[in-house]
Formats: sequence, structure tokens, C-alpha cells
Amino acid sequence: MSPLKKGVLVALLQVLLVGSVGAKFVYDRVAYPKAWLKTQPFDPNLPIRGRYVRLAIIVELDNKASPQGDYASRPVRLAVRDGNLVAIPDRAGPRSVHSARCGQQACWVLSEPVAYFIPEHAQDPSIRKPGEELWVEATIPPNGPPRPIQLGVKVEGKLVSLEIN
Repeated sequence: MSPLKKGVLVALLQVLLVGSVGAKFVYDRVAYPKAWLKTQPFDPNLPIRGRYVRLAIIVELDNKASPQGDYASRPVRLAVRDGNLVAIPDRAGPRSVHSARCGQQACWVLSEPVAYFIPEHAQDPSIRKPGEELWVEATIPPNGPPRPIQLGVKVEGKLVSLEIN
């Protein structure tokens, strides 16, 4: 086999590999439920953080247990009910939640934050005016963390998609 044919074969294999990953994400977006999730943005203060926003996902615990501030971790599995993300306590659950402070009140957050990548010259969407809440629309796969699709801002009870340039 000539070097040119080998190069074309390797390039074709790489295109198929990358295309299969993209196809899986498109399939997941169609097949799995989506929901708008309330977030608590934070910066992990890493020197090489790149252009993304780290988002702690605020969830409702299914058994209505109130967060105690003990920061204990609980294993859960995630489900979407009536368009809301619910964490269902499950000893064999693949995710976990812990109690945290969300402003002036205690809340439950997923232990693993998600990253939403933004363009190089875009303003940081996590910097919000008082009274605005940052939300993210995400696909909720049965395994793995939520996968962010787009950001939104909730002001006075109205959720509006956020354009990031």
C-alpha cells in the first residue's frame, strides 16, 4: 500500500471516529429528556481554566429531605419529572448530591459541576445583575452528568435564552 493510500485511510478512520462521537451526542439529544436546570456558577480559580463557566447544578431531592448544612454526600440517580430535574436517593446511584449554600438558603447540588464552553471574546455569562438567575438547558442521559446545551437567564420568573457572542 502506498504512503498516500495509508494517509487517506488514517484520515478516513479519524473522520469516522470523530463523526461517531458527534452522532452519539445528536442521538442523545433526541432520545433523552431535556430540562432547564437552575445553576450556581463558580470559578474554580485554576490558572489554566480556558473559556468555560463552571456550573453547580441545583436539584430537588425526591424525598423532600431538607439540606442540613452538613455537606454530607448522598448517592442518587437523576430523572426528569414535569420538566424539572429530580435527584432520587439510590444507594447504587451513579451521581451524588450534597447540601450547599445557595444565596441565603440551603440547597442540594450535584457533586460534579458541569462546564459550559464559551467563545474566546464573549463576556462571562456567570456575571449577572441582582435578581437574575443563571439557568442551563441540558440533556439528562441515564449515565453520566447532564450535558449542557444552552444558557438562559431567569428574571422575575421569566426564563429567556441567553445569546453568547
